[in-house]
Amino acid sequence: MTAARLELSGLAKTFGNLPVLGDLSLSVGRGEFVAILGPSGSGKSTIFKLLTGALSPDAGAILFDGVPLNDRRPFAFMPQRDALMEWRRILDNTTLGLEVQGIGRAAARRRVAPLFAEFGLAGFEQHYPAQLSGGMRQRAALLRTVVQDKDMLLLDEPFGALDALTRADMQRWLETMWSRHGWTTLLVTHDVREAVLLSDRIYVLSARPGRVIAEVAVPLPRPRRTGATVAAIEAGILDLLLSTPTEGPER
Repeated sequence: MTAARLELSGLAKTFGNLPVLGDLSLSVGRGEFVAILGPSGSGKSTIFKLLTGALSPDAGAILFDGVPLNDRRPFAFMPQRDALMEWRRILDNTTLGLEVQGIGRAAARRRVAPLFAEFGLAGFEQHYPAQLSGGMRQRAALLRTVVQDKDMLLLDEPFGALDALTRADMQRWLETMWSRHGWTTLLVTHDVREAVLLSDRIYVLSARPGRVIAEVAVPLPRPRRTGATVAAIEAGILDLLLSTPTEGPER
């Protein structure tokens, strides 16, 4: 693994009397694509809330480039749903993150406009979200995320709402884009195949309270396709997950 950009060490989080994370540690190297897999209720969403500052840990440390996060949030976050505003055209949806940072709309548009072709959205700048397919909406959401030019991407089930064919297409597209740009990326997913096809390493979490029970390397060349090696890695991860009981809804 390359030098760590993100390090989580001994994280713990409890809601009332419910422990959600317990002594969780993981790391993400510079330019690395890392996935987190775990049963429902294992605290995957809580990890992202701790990283984005929506929650504070009860114990443990979060370091970025060796320095505690404190108020610095070097992450661009993409939620499971595309969260596009239906009353804003696609161009103005993709500038939203920049505008929140205080960049004027005209300047934000100038920064975003050159990226529409690369994201397969050229010609759709003036469309509304309802006029786009599910896959195109997710591309717009990812464009809105990466144009913020943060140090690291946090992807929370980015393709979970898509049908199987569109999801497979978006996975191949994301793999291509990641290989081109080298984004440092942390992905939360329930899809074992998605994790294997996209990731350099995969952390498998236990049931609540979530902790890392396995770290699985995926030493496969890119672009990746299904086959015997992928199937063997998937089978090993599924064995781990099936031996880990599910404990209620995700937190």
